[in-house]
Amino acid sequence: MTLLTLVRHGQTDWNLARRIQGSSDIPLNLTGEAQALTAAGMLAGETHHAIYASPLRRAHRTAEIIAAELSLSAPELVPDMRERSYGDAEGLLDTEYMARYGNWHAEVPGAETHAQVLDRALAALEEISVASRRRSAPVAESVIIVTHGGVIRTLLNHASRGTLPAEGEQLRNGSAHRFVLEPGVLRLLESETSAAAH
Repeated sequence: MTLLTLVRHGQTDWNLARRIQGSSDIPLNLTGEAQALTAAGMLAGETHHAIYASPLRRAHRTAEIIAAELSLSAPELVPDMRERSYGDAEGLLDTEYMARYGNWHAEVPGAETHAQVLDRALAALEEISVASRRRSAPVAESVIIVTHGGVIRTLLNHASRGTLPAEGEQLRNGSAHRFVLEPGVLRLLESETSAAAH
């Protein structure tokens, strides 16, 4: 068993403008840096053994700030925890997206499907868990993974059997979402979308 805390990266200028980032490598803005510090403060009351991050700069920098605040080793980059690729929609404002495609479930040329994101993210979490068990068996490790809203939404939806997050609900920058990963099973413990365990 591995305890996983997935943290959404801090704000970027594209977040602020409501522009679709996807795999575009956009850095944190000053608000995002402050949100990373706030996230570290929220996580400081518990013991964490390692930190991982998407290689995209906004997630990597958020993880670096958290690692420094919690006295953890430098974050290990995990390519499969990167944000969903939105294909032709990347760079569009959300209003432009809706005008062009009509709804958030539309097929966008070049975009990854939710199933593809789920498959790679689950495989990455399993690799992290295996490494954790090698380091600490039989004690359960707690690890932090800084990733992206689209990835976290997909994992929340999977672990909650489609009940979370609610349609249109935003995951705030710097938010934390806690899961337990056991062989073959990802279980949601707590999310900003729900204070109750699932």
